[in-house]
Amino acid sequence: MGTENLILLLIEAGFYFVFMVGLLHLRHQLGIGMFIAALGVMHFLETYLAAVFYIELPFGVISPGSSVLFSGKLMMILLLYVKEDASVVRAPIYGLLAGNFLTVGLGFFLRHHQTIGVVPGRIADLAFIDEMGWLMLWGTTLLYLDSLAIILLYERLGRVFKKSTALRFFVSGVAVLTFDQIGFFAALHFLNGAPTEVFWGGWIAKMLAASAYAVLITVYLHYSRISAIPVSPRPISDIFADLTFRERYEDLLDRSGRDALTGVYDRSRLEYEAPRMLSAMMAAGKPLALMIIDADHFKDVNDRFGHLAGDGVLKETAASLQRALRASDRLFRFGGEEFVVICEDIAPAAGTERAEMLRRTVEAEIRRPDGVPMTVSIGVANSYSDGTTLNALLSAADARLYAAKNAGRNRVISS
Repeated sequence: MGTENLILLLIEAGFYFVFMVGLLHLRHQLGIGMFIAALGVMHFLETYLAAVFYIELPFGVISPGSSVLFSGKLMMILLLYVKEDASVVRAPIYGLLAGNFLTVGLGFFLRHHQTIGVVPGRIADLAFIDEMGWLMLWGTTLLYLDSLAIILLYERLGRVFKKSTALRFFVSGVAVLTFDQIGFFAALHFLNGAPTEVFWGGWIAKMLAASAYAVLITVYLHYSRISAIPVSPRPISDIFADLTFRERYEDLLDRSGRDALTGVYDRSRLEYEAPRMLSAMMAAGKPLALMIIDADHFKDVNDRFGHLAGDGVLKETAASLQRALRASDRLFRFGGEEFVVICEDIAPAAGTERAEMLRRTVEAEIRRPDGVPMTVSIGVANSYSDGTTLNALLSAADARLYAAKNAGRNRVISS
């Protein structure tokens, strides 16, 4: 009986693999939605079988739902990542998690209905629906963690097994499926009193599934003329950011906190970013420079030529400063005609030189409506000598800015 069950299990794994890989392979013709929908509709069957359907194999008691179907789903998610990218693979991960939250939520409302018997001998077993809902929710929570882990581990292993795609799939599958077996068995034991032999039998089966799917995926990739997947040049942190939608958050953050007139960051963004930049430099033992830049005689421009002309001069000044800065430098509009520049990893003398370069750039590039060069005054502070908080640096730079203005403007003062 155990041998017959094992043969059937291998047939089921092969059928699942061929069907799902077929949908994935034809995703450009059929649409990726078919592959994702197929992953989703299988989740109830996986969970149901994992909860109540067990078979005996030569090495122990297992459930096909967990060992074949769930293991296959996780490997399919990894294969989808390999064939596409992190921003595509997150769709089924979050879709499954959201769908099962919905299942549990609807189950809460359904149990408050007054039901009637219509089909003889059949009544709704809401307790079973509740149990399955919580198991599905727990399973998809584990799947969420599993999916992040298996993709990141797969990429990390690429630094070790550069030429062997099969080993990358196998080792990442073994490690993550072991974690999953521990997590899901804990829920089964708590809800159903599943015995320990279910854990060990299921773990062995998942290890075999990881081996089988790794081989099948390697064969598929070989016949797809992809013998070895290159290691992604992207940092692991960037892949994690894509998987968790953090790059969307970063994009939203980048588009928010912008000054409406000049397009540079505003004061609220300064108060958010500057302490973090300063803390990072302090932790690394590196200096940070902060400059306050004031457009000279800007009130005169507004009074003589109007506020629209003044706005134009301010926009051009901001653009000129932005072009002159390094990619890692940050420019903020502090208020009115004042700007703040923060430069990481820059010593006091180099910070003064950077400020002088900015002053000369504005003077050379920007003209008032009457053709007179626009100039700026700059006060510079540095974390090595002026303080380790944003307020301390702003205070020091502000005092030097006013000293520059009192000394005749169009100059830099840094001490």
